[in-house]
Amino acid sequence: MKTLRLYPDTSVFGGSYDHEFAGPSRRLFELVSEGVFILTISSLTVDELLNAPEFVRQSLDALSPASVESFEITEEMERLRDAYIRAGVLGKSSEADALHVAAASVANVDMIVSWNFRHIVRYDKIRGFNAVNLLNGYKRVDIYSPLEIVEI
Repeated sequence: MKTLRLYPDTSVFGGSYDHEFAGPSRRLFELVSEGVFILTISSLTVDELLNAPEFVRQSLDALSPASVESFEITEEMERLRDAYIRAGVLGKSSEADALHVAAASVANVDMIVSWNFRHIVRYDKIRGFNAVNLLNGYKRVDIYSPLEIVEI
């Protein structure tokens, strides 16, 4: 069976230390450590984690390098981000959130995992991201909260 590639945004790492989200976030990282999933992270996520408290960064540092893939943000990803904004899926003030989705879409991950219910894990936003993806030659992207993933 294929190991699924997950793109976690920064909220998943911070969620490990939030009372409401800690259980599912930590379980997700356990499943990654067990080889059930591979984390695929962008340089955007790494940059955001560098600005996070040390204890949040430790969630990534604790993972085996074999269970994490990383990639740089490309112009193609930035163009897709801009397409989301032009289409009104997200506003200019949510550029980083749009870039997370664009990066995951271009990197062809199996799913995005996020606790961002305002801009990413929301039915109307997911429909918008997928409409723009299809218009621009990318596949649909599945977006879930960690709670939905650890119950698989």
